[in-house]
Amino acid sequence: MGSQAVWLPVALLLAAVALSSVLTAPAAAAATESGEADHAVQQHSERISGSAGDVLEDNPVGKLKVFIYDLPRKYNKKMVTKDPRCLNHMFAAEIFMHRFLLSSAVRTLKPKEADWFYTPVYTTCDLTPAGLPLPFKSPRVMRSSIQYISNKWPFWNRTDGADHFFVVPHDFGACFHYQEEKAIERGILPLLRRATLVQTFGQENHVCLKEGSIIIPPFAPPQKMQAHLIPPDTPRSIFVYFRGLFYDTGNDPEGGYYARGVRASLWENFKNNPLFDISTDHPATYYEDMQRAVFCLCPLGWAPWSPRLVEAVVFGCIPVIIADDIVLPFADAIPWEEIGIFVEEKDVPKLDTILTSMPIEDILRKQRLLANPSMKQAMLFPQPAQPRDAFHQILNGLARKLPHPEGVYLPPGEKHLNWTAGPVGDLKPW
Repeated sequence: MGSQAVWLPVALLLAAVALSSVLTAPAAAAATESGEADHAVQQHSERISGSAGDVLEDNPVGKLKVFIYDLPRKYNKKMVTKDPRCLNHMFAAEIFMHRFLLSSAVRTLKPKEADWFYTPVYTTCDLTPAGLPLPFKSPRVMRSSIQYISNKWPFWNRTDGADHFFVVPHDFGACFHYQEEKAIERGILPLLRRATLVQTFGQENHVCLKEGSIIIPPFAPPQKMQAHLIPPDTPRSIFVYFRGLFYDTGNDPEGGYYARGVRASLWENFKNNPLFDISTDHPATYYEDMQRAVFCLCPLGWAPWSPRLVEAVVFGCIPVIIADDIVLPFADAIPWEEIGIFVEEKDVPKLDTILTSMPIEDILRKQRLLANPSMKQAMLFPQPAQPRDAFHQILNGLARKLPHPEGVYLPPGEKHLNWTAGPVGDLKPW
């Protein structure tokens, strides 16, 4: 569809969305000022119906108990002291989950009454000068921490880790590599194959997603986003918005591997389309611009997920998810099909037609659902923690796995894990 042919309907759509923002802004402002969130939800947003809405608002306290292993500082706190940048990158959930659990009501100091055991090891805190995590030491760090807990306490050995959970927010989770081909070749670290993995990576039928894993959002700094909020009655005058790489010439010089060509296709098809505000520039007004946009593109990069998904939900911008077979965070609580738009990678060239053909009623309903405070809260790791946030959604996911199934506890002396499996480099001491 030519861009000129859709100008009139798009202009009418933007006008309708802008009018809706004006009409609902007073309720949103009242909720912000008075804290009467439930009252505001009834007026300007829509609660998720059915079981998903109930799950989203669950309180996990009283439903599980977690024992936290007391590891030497070299596995966690010393890493952050050495490089505080770990606190601000999109993999920081592993750090803040540890901090949350230390003071959580679900924590128990009595391991014999614990439902779950947590090993606070930070595997993404080895950073390049540019601030990107290096995964090459991560398997050795993880193996070392498991060796430590299995030697000091009896609990790992009685289940081979089946009642333990680990936060592994790498690009491809516990496969510990940022390039998919190498992550697939590595597979999940053998010692973690009975544990529950809490990870950002999720893709159906993928070797790096173990059955029973809990998919979480990447870390996005809540305080920073809060500081960039604009008046809720600001019109959404941008139709489609995206900022980020389209090509990664440093790691993919031939241009066909990065993002499976999706981002390159976005640029080549829509760089001159006036409906699409897309660029590699990352302006100081990035967060403000997302709040002025109707649709925010969330294409895959090296991995299917990115912080854009969190930002889009928090800022009420309808996420356009372009990542085939992606498994999204807290999918049993957040109805992604209702709040977002899924576009198959092969259909990227038709994206303008897909978005301009959406009925205004569908767009406005998605925006009402996105305006639900519980929806936004579930995507964030705030400091301090708040009810229904991502910390609590993780605990809800763990609680729903209880009681543990038969076969978790092994007969004395029986082992299911091979401690010498995996690449030779992973077996070196750390």
